Amino acid sequence: MGYSVLITGSTGMVGKGVLLEALAHSRVSQIILLNRTSLGMEHPKIKEVLLKDFTKLEEVKDQIGAVDACFHCMGVSSVGMKEEQFSALTYDITKAIADVCFELNPKMVFNYVSGTGTDSTEKGKVMWARVKGKTENYCLSKGFRKSFQFRPGAIIPEKGVKSRTRLYQALYDILRPFFPLMKKLKSITTSSKLGLAMINSIDAPADTPLHLENPDINRLATVKI
Repeated sequence: MGYSVLITGSTGMVGKGVLLEALAHSRVSQIILLNRTSLGMEHPKIKEVLLKDFTKLEEVKDQIGAVDACFHCMGVSSVGMKEEQFSALTYDITKAIADVCFELNPKMVFNYVSGTGTDSTEKGKVMWARVKGKTENYCLSKGFRKSFQFRPGAIIPEKGVKSRTRLYQALYDILRPFFPLMKKLKSITTSSKLGLAMINSIDAPADTPLHLENPDINRLATVKI
């Protein structure tokens, strides 16, 4: 029997990439999508749970059940936000999801997607990096069987995945002819490799780092399990 996984952020580029790999993977038997609005995708593996306010996850926890892993891919840009607002949308929501997931199954794997440059000390000058560092630290301290903090930098979208940020998508469109060359760089990952790394993290080797930058993500994506 395969794994049951919970994915947040499947309407975004990272989450959609993870979802596509989970759909195609033989070791994933059920995918629970936690979204504010429906993704509109039907598949035998998919069960979608809709919730406007993720801090109220307790209200729908019975619809989620004891999943084997949570791939928390949801995130927002800090541009134009004050720290209190960004923290509410980043730390508070992640804490609420982690708390419910731990209640449902403390032996699960809980993965959080932050970003390269995240500040684990929580004391740096860059606001978003401090908040994401605090969020990572909470996930790591919660007590899950495993918790990995994914810190992707440059991500090349594959399999039709697109960024919801117009500026980023415009940049991808310009750089598309260079994608084959860029994919050879260890410092760059792809939406597909990130998805495979997420799935492989459930049975990750003992020496897998808890903070995964792009080279670590690429290695974990190719691990034979």
